[in-house]
Amino acid sequence: MSKRGIAEIINGFFDGGLPIKLSAYDGSVAGDTTSSYGMRILNKRGLSYILTASGDLGLARAYVSGDLEIEGTHQGDPYPLLKLIVGGTDFARPSVAELATIVNTLGIANFVPPKPPPHEHLPAWRNAVEGVRSAGLRALKRHTPERDADAIHHHYDVSNTFYEYVLGPSMAYTCAVYPSDDATLEDAQAEKFDLICRKLGLKAGDRLLDVGCGWGSMVRHAAKHYGVKALGVTLSREQADWAGEAIKRDGLDDLAEVRFSDYRDVVERDFDAISSIGMTEHIGVKNYPSYFGFLHGLLKDDGRLLNHTITRNDNTNNGGAGAFIDRYVFPDGELAGSGTIVAAAEDAGFELQHHENFRRHYARTLAGWNKNLVDNWDACVAETDLGTAKVWGLYMAGSRVGFEHNEIQLHHTLLTKTVDGRTTYPMRHDFGV
Repeated sequence: MSKRGIAEIINGFFDGGLPIKLSAYDGSVAGDTTSSYGMRILNKRGLSYILTASGDLGLARAYVSGDLEIEGTHQGDPYPLLKLIVGGTDFARPSVAELATIVNTLGIANFVPPKPPPHEHLPAWRNAVEGVRSAGLRALKRHTPERDADAIHHHYDVSNTFYEYVLGPSMAYTCAVYPSDDATLEDAQAEKFDLICRKLGLKAGDRLLDVGCGWGSMVRHAAKHYGVKALGVTLSREQADWAGEAIKRDGLDDLAEVRFSDYRDVVERDFDAISSIGMTEHIGVKNYPSYFGFLHGLLKDDGRLLNHTITRNDNTNNGGAGAFIDRYVFPDGELAGSGTIVAAAEDAGFELQHHENFRRHYARTLAGWNKNLVDNWDACVAETDLGTAKVWGLYMAGSRVGFEHNEIQLHHTLLTKTVDGRTTYPMRHDFGV
């Protein structure tokens, strides 16, 4: 063991070894040395990140901080590399004896955790500890309005200009729906919003609430194409400001509004329809009953709710989305199986009318976003910083692999507020799917 280099030791952590080339600053090389793709550990801090945080978190810390480089693919789209290693290798924890030898070989100093990169959001337990010091026990709870606002700020208030580069003109940061193989990302985003409008049965004069509305794309589409009086709410002030300007630019002031607000502060009632697009991931699995119960109360009798959300591929492992995503992308984000979501909605009084999975559409959507990031790489780095741009490239490419492997899915659930069995919902679906 004493003669093994850093790359050989790290490669030994993975059952069967890495299917890519792994090299290190001591000159050692391991893994598949013939691969076109590789990772290079550049310095001791990078090594310490990997040794002190197992799995994707340690690698992500080293990569985002600039202490680990990827080879063979663009930083804005590391999908070709991730496709080889995500789900293809299992982390094999060394035995106590092996660990002692590794510590002796590499030196105990390399097992002291370095300070995480500044792009990392505080994990839940540190939020709790620091919250107790400054704001009392209430901060221990997840998904309070204050904590949700902080999580949304971390994720969405990166830079509107950055998102314009990555998302494209639609400014839609949710799964698109591809109507044909040759459809562009913009075509597919327009189809997504129109499909939701059709599922909700919107018509001129209806009142729509879009919960977690982002940059107001759904609100503007419904108002412009269906004559709907649409209200959107978001916890991101930057999103609300951008959406307000877009509404004015489109001449939709009399129909559309985006409000900087928590959905729990909406006081209007008797909406004809509610869309919840990419919102359920943020509210917490334990809060599903209260969430759907609250939305049920906002709808008029016979109103419709369309819930669009990322889900797990089963209903047995509900909870956090993983260390990297929790700390770098979606703080406090939680995923559940679609059955868990449907059960919560039904228990809140909704009747399920239609259920659809768009998993493969999301993989293609993410590929489009990665391409946009690559095409606008220099501008994105200038707008934010290199570490932030790398986080988004890594997150989107890794998520694409997850959707392709059916580890995560994207579901639409169409629900009605059916009272005493009375509903005007048609006997057969008529929204063109």
